[in-house]
Amino acid sequence: MAFLKEPPHTHGSNGGSAVVLVNLGTPDAPTRSAVRRYLKQFLSDQRVVEIPRAVWWFILNLIILPFRSGQSARKYASIWTREGSPLKVNTQEQALLLRAALGERGHDNVTVAMAMRYGSPSLPDVLARLKADGCERVLLLPAYPQYSGTTTGSIYDAVFAHYKQIRNVPELRFIRNYHDHDGYIHALQESILAHWDAHGRPEKLVLSFHGVPRRTLLLGDPYHCECLKTARLLAARLKLTPEQYLVTFQSRFGKAEWLQPYTAPTVQQLARDGVRRVDVICPGFTSDCLETLEEIAMEVRHDFMAAGGKEFHYIPCLNAAPGWIAALAEIAEQHMIGWPTMMAQPQRDALKKAGEAARAAALKLGAEN
Repeated sequence: MAFLKEPPHTHGSNGGSAVVLVNLGTPDAPTRSAVRRYLKQFLSDQRVVEIPRAVWWFILNLIILPFRSGQSARKYASIWTREGSPLKVNTQEQALLLRAALGERGHDNVTVAMAMRYGSPSLPDVLARLKADGCERVLLLPAYPQYSGTTTGSIYDAVFAHYKQIRNVPELRFIRNYHDHDGYIHALQESILAHWDAHGRPEKLVLSFHGVPRRTLLLGDPYHCECLKTARLLAARLKLTPEQYLVTFQSRFGKAEWLQPYTAPTVQQLARDGVRRVDVICPGFTSDCLETLEEIAMEVRHDFMAAGGKEFHYIPCLNAAPGWIAALAEIAEQHMIGWPTMMAQPQRDALKKAGEAARAAALKLGAEN
């Protein structure tokens, strides 16, 4: 097995620490060719589609990609901004603000980088760059509050596959989930209450999470349970009764049964039942993207109004909300305990002196660096 070329090892170096904020990904442009490349990578992941490879290859390459790429490109075009893909723009801003927030907490020896599981900047490229920059400790922070094998599990796969090519692997830490983290729940609460202060309250609040095939729940994936716990904790913070909110699942793909109830049919039924106003928020998405801005804010809105509803409000994702950035910093900080990211000057001087002594001893024994 061939290993990637290593940068020279420097004796006495304490290296740096890094937090990598990893989101799902996005096409590089709202064009048919760019979307096709992105969908091919995404839908080729066996974590995402658990169908025998030979069968799925024909379905993907001969049916889905030829027909779905153009349709998806038009949807991406409807939400694309001057700066680019909303998901990438929002995630990049989160990474920049997270770095500043960690600095304010005294962690001035931490790099924060953004990576995408599919598309660019790719996770392997970001990890390689951090290694070249001398980072010896890496914390992986998924942009998914709820764990699923289809999302967070896939990030783990990509990380392990990358480091399988590396001789000198850095210290790795993984954040598995934070679906019940107090800061995350509080940030959602603040976002909803701010919207209600400005626009009044709905008759029904819909908490729409991304769906997954129901069989994954039956096979042991905890995603469904973690979504329901997030919803329960958030409803308690908002002092909602069970009649005032609903949990639904969106973005169904294919003909198999997914987690239910499905968002669009549920919202349509609410309108037919006489509910005049619904508010929808997507707690499982920390950055606005195609699934929130187009599927919910456009398509589901249309479904609700066409079925007789009168007022539809989409409450944006947390994005760069100050409360959310503070929560991200707290989550990252809790998982960096023991790393030399936060030291007073005397400690820095002592660590530097110890490193210089170690390097001198190594050079005396014949080391080159």
